[in-house]
Amino acid sequence: MAHETLLVIDDELLIRRSIARRLQAAGYEVVEAEDGRSGLAEAAAGIDLAIVDFRLPDIDGIQVLTQLKQSYPDIIVILLTAYASVDTAVQAMKLGAYHFANKPFDLEALVVMVEQALETTRLRREVRRLHQSQAAPYRLDHLVGDAREMREFKALLARIAASPASTVLLTGESGTGKDLTAKILHYTSSRASKPFVNITCSALPETLLESELFGYERGAFTDARQQKRGLFEQADGGTVFLDEIGEMTPPLQAKILRFLEEKAFRRVGGSADIRVDVRVVAATNRTLEDEVSAGRFREDLFYRLNVLPLRLPPLRAHLEDVEALVRFYIDTFNREFKKNIAGISPAALTLLRSHSWPGNVRELRNVVERAMLLATGDLLEPIDFPMAHARSGTQGFQLPADGVVLEQVERDLVRQALDRVDWNRTRAAKLLGLNRDQINYRIEKFKLQQ
Repeated sequence: MAHETLLVIDDELLIRRSIARRLQAAGYEVVEAEDGRSGLAEAAAGIDLAIVDFRLPDIDGIQVLTQLKQSYPDIIVILLTAYASVDTAVQAMKLGAYHFANKPFDLEALVVMVEQALETTRLRREVRRLHQSQAAPYRLDHLVGDAREMREFKALLARIAASPASTVLLTGESGTGKDLTAKILHYTSSRASKPFVNITCSALPETLLESELFGYERGAFTDARQQKRGLFEQADGGTVFLDEIGEMTPPLQAKILRFLEEKAFRRVGGSADIRVDVRVVAATNRTLEDEVSAGRFREDLFYRLNVLPLRLPPLRAHLEDVEALVRFYIDTFNREFKKNIAGISPAALTLLRSHSWPGNVRELRNVVERAMLLATGDLLEPIDFPMAHARSGTQGFQLPADGVVLEQVERDLVRQALDRVDWNRTRAAKLLGLNRDQINYRIEKFKLQQ
């Protein structure tokens, strides 16, 4: 049974009643009006679709259509007329009419038209609902923290999100939340209804990264059996997040620079320029000025990216936010793990506040997740956190008297973690407090093989 409410506006009683009764038989709620102004008054109570006669005794159907669309953009309007003309039909469609039907009309065909129109509305509402649920975790208040550094950062982030800037550079240490910041920039901007696409520049070789970003034409290379649209095309109107842009090779840096300057690119194997409107958010934990000095990063690209720099503060710069972050993560993991941890003890909180947090917010999240999984009481206690064991000497690596080769220790620990979980890289990364990209980097660095 349908739940939508429909409005029929027609000054001819017989026609109006015939349409209303047939739609009621189809399961719809129907209200009637004999002229345009009373129809607009009925619409104010809430309707989903209006069937409007073009010639009314007070204002015409085009005026009713215009006012309905201005006040209630989601209402579908079907215009009926016995005096059709091409110009009038074109005008009606430009103003947002769903259909322009001629009298006399077939009632059954009109019901089918109504059903199709309402299905379009349902799909549009579902897309909007899904988009809102997708964007919900990326509001500005999901950047937890009220220290001065975080207040200043969030204020600047809000201004940049609201600006028309097409390029933003996120910098900061690993684990400070650049990925979350990029999504907040997108979902709190005017581009929020368009796509957000994310690519990690270090995760793909140069040739594959180029084809992912720009797409390719059929026959551009051996396996290019059909044309492929790249991420810049897919994100038209939205945001492309280039994570770890400092890892990008110089030839690809040149192509990114051309795109940023001209808003145009060519697919791999293509000869025609393609123009799109995207905001590029680039992120790096490297110091790009040093990379420029070393010749590994183009100076002109750095200056093009650095128009609106946004540096994420390390956690050690706002340790007063540790308590708020811990409580946020406790709430998060209580829902995820179906647990009921009430909070954290003062002693445990003191322990966390005294830690230097080289892995920043990501490290804090990981240790709270571990504590939540292992905790047996109602509160998280110092014993639930690894830094307590390291301080007491009951666990943790003990430096031999004759020292170690640090790189060899790191290599052995990565190998042990991978072997322990049968080379599941995600689980191995978690054992070491790393993310997947970081462990992939170390596997390549140490040339480890299964």
